[in-house]
Amino acid sequence: MGLDLSDRAYREQRWAARTALAAAGLAVLVPLAYGGVGGLLLLVAGAAGLGLSAVALWWTLTLRGPVRWVAGVVALAVPAAVIALFAATLFWALLVSVALWTVAVWSGRHALRGAGGSRVRVMRERKAPPPRRPYLIMNPRSGGGKVGRFSLQEKAERLGAHVILLDEDQHQDVTALARKAVAEGADLLGVAGGDGTQARVAAVAAAYDIPFLVISAGTRNHFAVDLGLDRDDPAACLDALTDGVELRVDLGYAGGRPFVNNASFGAYAAIVQSPGYRDDKIGTSLELLPDLLTRQQGPTLTARAAGRTLSAPHAVLVSNNPYRTGDPFGFGRRDRLDAAVLGVLGIRVDSAAEAAALLLDPEPDGLTILTAPEVIIEADRPEIEAGLDGEALVLPAPVHCRINAGALRVRVPRKRPGVPPRPPRLDWRRLRKLAATVGRTAVHRRGPTL
Repeated sequence: MGLDLSDRAYREQRWAARTALAAAGLAVLVPLAYGGVGGLLLLVAGAAGLGLSAVALWWTLTLRGPVRWVAGVVALAVPAAVIALFAATLFWALLVSVALWTVAVWSGRHALRGAGGSRVRVMRERKAPPPRRPYLIMNPRSGGGKVGRFSLQEKAERLGAHVILLDEDQHQDVTALARKAVAEGADLLGVAGGDGTQARVAAVAAAYDIPFLVISAGTRNHFAVDLGLDRDDPAACLDALTDGVELRVDLGYAGGRPFVNNASFGAYAAIVQSPGYRDDKIGTSLELLPDLLTRQQGPTLTARAAGRTLSAPHAVLVSNNPYRTGDPFGFGRRDRLDAAVLGVLGIRVDSAAEAAALLLDPEPDGLTILTAPEVIIEADRPEIEAGLDGEALVLPAPVHCRINAGALRVRVPRKRPGVPPRPPRLDWRRLRKLAATVGRTAVHRRGPTL
């Protein structure tokens, strides 16, 4: 996005930058001035408490018996004690500091939003005629019964769709059902169900180059949200049948299996294989994590991507387009689904000290984030446990993950919430330069569009 070169807009950006810098400085100085040397010691104590909590959490996850429960109590008690200590000694100063920091963040992002630089290109919409023979597969159990609660079958049939309702009492091959629908003349395939079901039917739609309709009837609906659909009203997704547009998006594959969100390997993937995981997620995780994190069980992985080698990571997440990083409010979201790259996130933590560094260090050695068109996951055994869009699988090693760029034609309602834009990253160096400029001498080149 290029700069708005009007004097008024530029003055607004400059003063927003100055406000951000002043508010950030005061946010730090107010508690220190209020508490004096004690305030400084409290800040040190807060950082130490955060590190101790990370260490205690690591012990909670890797140990068993009474020591684990003691560590768990410490992991919960230390943050609570630090918060209580801050509230008791710096209560008003802390409230003022939080308010000032809020002003600093808002003003800084406002200044940078109008200060040029690169922007994320949104997915391009294409006009397309309504389908004449749409086939929709609906899972009545998905999302706690959203198909029935939102009357999705009835509304879809009123709009002319043929609905295939999955049998709740027996397993059905949705891939075979989707292929049968195409053989019967379907010119659109859609799914009301979880992301794993979405992925299998999407792969059929991509193979036959026909549109795919996502109905947000799953539990979390990550794919639907990243397409800009309304996760709270799955019935609104059906509006695409009569008033829709098409998006061309990528499809991920791991060992030949499709995924619309991500493929996970390592500790989490091993845990979801357990028969008891669905009924007792926390208990099963606590039972298995000590052996997995200390490498007494599970495969030793090696991930290769973009010329990098990740040796013995505890977990690797390969996503269909990269997830946002550096934005806590947008974590787990993807800005685009058509960038033609996989996102790769690898984690390796071998000690309590490394667990603390993962939390305190802005660039910890144990965390790897990169993008690549292909990723190879190797192991010291012939098979690798994997989770594809939350579904547990065992794949032959090595697992080749790849992105099929623009493979999927997704039909979405023309009127939909959309994907919220990513707020600009707070770059304090840019803010200082913008705040220090006089007149319009510092400005003003158009930034590139990615």
